[in-house]
Amino acid sequence: MLKTFPVGGVHPPENKFSVGKQIETLPLPKTVTIPAGQHIGAPTQVLVKRGDEVKVGQLIAKAGGFVSANIHSSVSGKVKKIDQVFDSSGYRKMSVLIDVDGDDWLEDIDKSDELKKEIALSKEEIVKKVSEMGIVGLGGATFPTHVKLSIPDGKKVEHLIINAVECEPYLTADHQLMMEKGEEIMVGVSILMKAIDVSKAIIGIENNKPDAIEHLTKLSANYPGIQVEALKVQYPQGGEKQLIKALINREVPSGGLPLDVGCVVQNVGTAFAVYEAIQKNKPLFERVVSVTGKNVSKPSNFMVRVGTSTDILIEAAGGLPSDAGKVVSGGPMMGKALSRTDVPITKGSSGVLIFKDEESKREKMNPCIRCAKCVTVCPMGLEPYLLMTVTQSADYERVEKERVLDCIECGSCSYTCPSTRPLLDYIRLGKGAVNKIIRSRNQK
Repeated sequence: MLKTFPVGGVHPPENKFSVGKQIETLPLPKTVTIPAGQHIGAPTQVLVKRGDEVKVGQLIAKAGGFVSANIHSSVSGKVKKIDQVFDSSGYRKMSVLIDVDGDDWLEDIDKSDELKKEIALSKEEIVKKVSEMGIVGLGGATFPTHVKLSIPDGKKVEHLIINAVECEPYLTADHQLMMEKGEEIMVGVSILMKAIDVSKAIIGIENNKPDAIEHLTKLSANYPGIQVEALKVQYPQGGEKQLIKALINREVPSGGLPLDVGCVVQNVGTAFAVYEAIQKNKPLFERVVSVTGKNVSKPSNFMVRVGTSTDILIEAAGGLPSDAGKVVSGGPMMGKALSRTDVPITKGSSGVLIFKDEESKREKMNPCIRCAKCVTVCPMGLEPYLLMTVTQSADYERVEKERVLDCIECGSCSYTCPSTRPLLDYIRLGKGAVNKIIRSRNQK
């Protein structure tokens, strides 16, 4: 019997239209807009100015603290300007705009396709290099990877868990990366194991990717300590806490971290980025992005330079369909709708999803019928209907008491609600208010 997490979850239609589509490298754009902050944590300090010449891989914005991440140029050319530019959140963010002139890489980046298996660096050197190369979690959260690899004194890690679940409907970027870069991923996992000093790693893959399971299982025979585990298809299995429970039956406590149960979790795309950083000296300046949707004429997986405009990807996938109603950055469950399509691709961009007009309209919100479906599907054991109600009444003390900060924002509650109530929208409002209160409380 296939493993999965025991509480909650849903199984939306998968709609993996871009499955099996080879990763295409997009031509270089004429200009890129590289946001100076593409991570959770402290903002960066921009190092370049208008008129500067830059190369591919050059550091252009320096991390502003331990929980922060360096930003590197994804192209070569001249800095056009430093300006506040709209990003996928709909807000203006400080960005570096570069006019592209050729494709001139830093000399110390290895551009060859040669597989490098021998890991020469020590664990301390690996963590330092991962930090220098600006690696962040590529599953969407964009948490700086070096922070996860820096194990505090008194903590012991037993398992490295690789999230290759890709449970979001529509998206196939990780799946195709596993099929095309499996060997590199295995070396990347080995590097991560060395960095946190563990002998065991588990790669969790949902059973709707049998080719990836078979491929990585064969490869794992040559990499000691790495095993591949097939999992039952169940959203949101890609959540850290759900994946840990499914794979090793350990439960992360409320308010806790995977480290509290002896685990470090990394995305499979992050493992590949770590391989390139350590073995090829390549910063994180490009990634695989799925562009898809029911009426997209050419659903695709693209290797994209950071800073490329989203509308370029849409055009490469056949253009915006005439009946398009909404464009989403990410997947349908946790992604965010875009207010415009000329926003840049960032390190956290896993997909561009185009909904038909008829699918993109919100239905009328109806009164709660007390069916408790939202409670049944919540993977964190919360009561979403209650969190929405107390948020509406601005009773934030009660919102905090009801563990709103445990919500992983998977959207299962809103997806399953027969009254089409925007449960997650209100829960996010409640989380934001509670976090603000906690910050204020801690400053006193």
